[in-house]
Amino acid sequence: MNVAKNMEIIAVAAAILVSASCYAIAPAAPALQVASATVTQAAPAGKAAMSMHVVQVKAKRLSAAEKARFA
Repeated sequence: MNVAKNMEIIAVAAAILVSASCYAIAPAAPALQVASATVTQAAPAGKAAMSMHVVQVKAKRLSAAEKARFA
């Protein structure tokens, strides 16, 4: 059996199997997309600056000995 002669039918059969498997799992797909269906509304322009999160990093500076230890 020459595989090169049958390569087209192998590719078509693979495409059919992939398509069938996509349709087989299609009913489960909407249940997985529930989280992405929610809508996030943007804040008005005046409140956007007030509601922005601010991160403050507080730490002591490293001494020369500590810097040398990490280097």
